[in-house]
Amino acid sequence: MSSAVPGVPDPDATAPPGPQDAEKPRSAEHARLAESADMSAPWRLWGPYLAGRQWGTVREDYSNDGDAWASFPFDHAHARAYRWGEDGLGGLCDRYGFLNFSVAMWNGQDPVLKERLFGLTNDEGNHGEDAKEHWWAVDGTPTHSWMQWLYRYPQAEYPYAELREQNAKRSRHEREYELADTGVLDDDRFFDVQVTYAKNAPDDVCIVVTATNHGPDPAPLHLLPQVWFRNTWAWGGDKRQGRLTQLLAPTLTASGLEAVEAEHGYLGRYVLAAEGAPTILCCDNETNAVGLFGADRNTSRYPKDGVNRRVVHGDTSAINPADSGTKAAFWYSWDAVGPGETVSVKLRLRQDAPDEDMFGAQFDAVLAARKSEADDFYASVIHAGLSTADRHVARRAYAGLLWTKQLYRFDVAQWLDGDDPVDSAATTRSVEGHRNTSWRHVALADVISMPDEWEYPWFAAWDTAFHTIPLAHVDPDFAKEQLLLMCREWAMHSNGQLPAHEWAFGDVNPPVHAWAAWHVYRIDGYRDRQFLIRVFTKLLMNFSWWVNRKDADGSNVFEGGFLGMDNIALFDRSAPLPPGFRLEQSDATSWMAFYCQQMLKIALELSRFDQAWDGTATKFFEHFLAIAEAMNAFGSHGVSLWDEDDGFFYDVLVAPDGAPEPLRVRSMVGLLPILGATEIPAWVIAEVPDVAERVRWLQKRRPELMGPLRSRSTPEGRKILLSLVDRERLEPILTRMFDTGEFLSPFGIRSLSKSTGQVFANVGGRDASIEYEPGESRTGLFGGNSNWRGPVWFPVNVLLADKLRTLGRHYGDSFTIELPTGSGNRCTLIDAADLIDNSLTRLFRPVDGKRPADGDRIESSDSPLWRDHPTFNEFFDGDTGEGLGASHQTGWTALVAHLLNPRLPPDPRWA
Repeated sequence: MSSAVPGVPDPDATAPPGPQDAEKPRSAEHARLAESADMSAPWRLWGPYLAGRQWGTVREDYSNDGDAWASFPFDHAHARAYRWGEDGLGGLCDRYGFLNFSVAMWNGQDPVLKERLFGLTNDEGNHGEDAKEHWWAVDGTPTHSWMQWLYRYPQAEYPYAELREQNAKRSRHEREYELADTGVLDDDRFFDVQVTYAKNAPDDVCIVVTATNHGPDPAPLHLLPQVWFRNTWAWGGDKRQGRLTQLLAPTLTASGLEAVEAEHGYLGRYVLAAEGAPTILCCDNETNAVGLFGADRNTSRYPKDGVNRRVVHGDTSAINPADSGTKAAFWYSWDAVGPGETVSVKLRLRQDAPDEDMFGAQFDAVLAARKSEADDFYASVIHAGLSTADRHVARRAYAGLLWTKQLYRFDVAQWLDGDDPVDSAATTRSVEGHRNTSWRHVALADVISMPDEWEYPWFAAWDTAFHTIPLAHVDPDFAKEQLLLMCREWAMHSNGQLPAHEWAFGDVNPPVHAWAAWHVYRIDGYRDRQFLIRVFTKLLMNFSWWVNRKDADGSNVFEGGFLGMDNIALFDRSAPLPPGFRLEQSDATSWMAFYCQQMLKIALELSRFDQAWDGTATKFFEHFLAIAEAMNAFGSHGVSLWDEDDGFFYDVLVAPDGAPEPLRVRSMVGLLPILGATEIPAWVIAEVPDVAERVRWLQKRRPELMGPLRSRSTPEGRKILLSLVDRERLEPILTRMFDTGEFLSPFGIRSLSKSTGQVFANVGGRDASIEYEPGESRTGLFGGNSNWRGPVWFPVNVLLADKLRTLGRHYGDSFTIELPTGSGNRCTLIDAADLIDNSLTRLFRPVDGKRPADGDRIESSDSPLWRDHPTFNEFFDGDTGEGLGASHQTGWTALVAHLLNPRLPPDPRWA
């Protein structure tokens, strides 16, 4: 491609022919995406795949007791080599994680270099694990041709001990003690350190690091851009140990810069050059076993913490005098950066040797071009009709989503068996019944969309599914790849179960994969049927796993466990019940009805083009009817999940003698039956005759099953609604759902009714209780770091709105509800769906200059230094809307970008 700037795709070029007719790309970034259908594409080789946190993960836990946080604590991270990945600040790495780059810094006072994000472990935080830093993904494009990341670095000594001590003193009834509470951010005494990446070509990355002193006084600063190889050699497997060597004259011929050559057996040769005259410090990415564990000697004379020891402690013996190793830093320092002053450094990573012009006009032109192309890309992706504030939130949501794409490496068999010669815990770890012993097949080395850069630096199957919805707007190929990856044989269990998360792959997440696949297919233009076939055939196995494992007696009423909703129940639903007891779950059964319908929808789409799929469509149609009959009439042994007096669905605990005990807690569990709603379009009658004939047969021979089926006449023909909840039950459920004294908050639907006082129960001799908790969890159930006992959660709200819209399209003006309950204002169900969506987006829309999601945190400051940076939290206070839990959960909370854009047009092929 020709271009004024090397590596810039020609905007007038056309994309290669694909499923659709070739068409002119909407932007230069769209042209790059057309060349980059999968992760092996050149433009995807380098990206923000470096983890935000590797310490404290299950992957790095080689202990006897399985305490991952204690096994590899933060205090070890600067001096101990990781086994499965790396971490850093605002970093990038290659697709395979061999060569890594990030920025370290020192304010002249900290006891350790700031090389990675700090936070409290699950046992240290009064509400579970919690990052104690401020950082933001500022911008990014899907091919990572342009990326910006910002970190707020205090100028005073970072208060590690104070944060630990103060949070340890606080109960679960108190707010968390945050970095701003320590006073180190007062008077804006901090540096904003921003890292910018712009690719000149797939293997040529221009990097700028800037630091701005926002405080009132001059302050010292050290910036240390670092490059290193992941340690693959210490474990006896991959012997391709890379080597970093400082380039010196006469090999280095260019002036005005310093450079390090990186040679690797797989990547080949790269050079990282830095403008100016920084001091290059080299050591090895090896553990300092002497310093950490009192060993007699280290594998390397210059272990991983060598740069830290040299800069912070002045230990010149920590650095290799031969100017080589597997880790190197470019040390820049300023004795005093003035108030308002910005200092900057330029670096460039590429395969070509350094030259005199590599930091000249062309370097600046690449940055300007990529910035302009990013603006053009988002001008196309984000609807022009949105306000400036909404566009800013949407773009930041996409940036966070793209920045939390991380390389996830984990071979469970190797981890269980142990490949470290001194791993004495391997025999304990691999004993049957310990963590993940039945998931030995998991062997991942893939770039995966993570829920959160720090708190959840590992995938969760249902999180991933929700991530793909906003991802499909900016990078549909990556979105499809993520859904397929969870179903591949190195992730999905041979029995069909999808892996939940690394703490327990065998946990059960809600089955939202088919719903996400359908929506990604739709957002991508209804064009990629090969994707639908690939994901559908794998989900057939997963559906069978649900039926075989979670329907104990074939009653079509399902169990399931915690189903991603942590502490929503009176007790831990994943824990074994007393002998003879079983829990029949409203949400598990609802999820399966929902799953049936999504599989039916996909099967119908495939059947339009190939009649061989007709049989799968009828299978899911009838399976849904069977589940609906079981749930709406009786569960197993005559146990009903519907309470006629309360007008609500409840979980039911069944005793050994068959006696049922409804667990009368009004929670999201009882709202989820609404998800079992889908319309069968009019074209099915003509284009999928096998399904039409089966419907007619059932209407004639099994009319008792047809209660969930409703039909209506439209200009296009008869449309059929399948709904788990009929009109008579839907109305009382929605009456509670839109009652401000129960579920409806100004910011969405609460996970637990606000009217819930303290409810006690005895479960087989065990006492349990629950009450409305709108904010942080006041119990330690599931660690206490998330809470489903009152707050608003984005993903389930989006699902509820989606299904209310489905019901509203069918019923139209013939079904109205009070909105809110008791107001006398009657609205359609589509109006109700819009209310939920608008409530969610309201979290990010300023009121008197403040976003409700910012709550009482420092982010609510009227200073533009805070106001310009929205955070995307894990969940939101059920009363105030304040963002809580993980502060960078741009994964499913990035759904706000999907909601802010107007509805997609209907499928152009039919109404």
